Amino acid sequence: MMRIRNALVIAGAFAILAGRPALGQLPEITLRVGNHQLVAEVASTEPQRARGLMHRRMLPENRGMLFVFREAALHGMWMMNTYVPLSVAFLDGDGVIINIADMEPHTRDAHGAARPARYALEANRGWFMKRGIKPGDRVEGLAQAPPAR
Repeated sequence: MMRIRNALVIAGAFAILAGRPALGQLPEITLRVGNHQLVAEVASTEPQRARGLMHRRMLPENRGMLFVFREAALHGMWMMNTYVPLSVAFLDGDGVIINIADMEPHTRDAHGAARPARYALEANRGWFMKRGIKPGDRVEGLAQAPPAR
């Protein structure tokens, strides 16, 4: 009888956990820039922003990471412990791209916003350029992102 009860408790726990995101999994939103879509994981807390895309061996095409900052500032990004070559677009509070920088894996080179940014959007290196996306273009869908904490 005890085995059956334990099995039911374990089965119930698995059923509850199956409906939840895995521990550490970030929320995802779909962003649009002109006619192009990008599914972005959202890093809205300090630990999530600090980890970013570190230790990942690949990033699928049309996927990226959106960093949500508490306030607009001259935020910077670097690539320590990051294997995938990335481009980062810094965005103002309205989603307008301020500047875009290409970044090399495993470097501590700082890549910063040209003026105060509220968001940073990372994608595979060249993603923005291949699609003709440039400073002044607007990223739509940012309202779906959880607020910075």
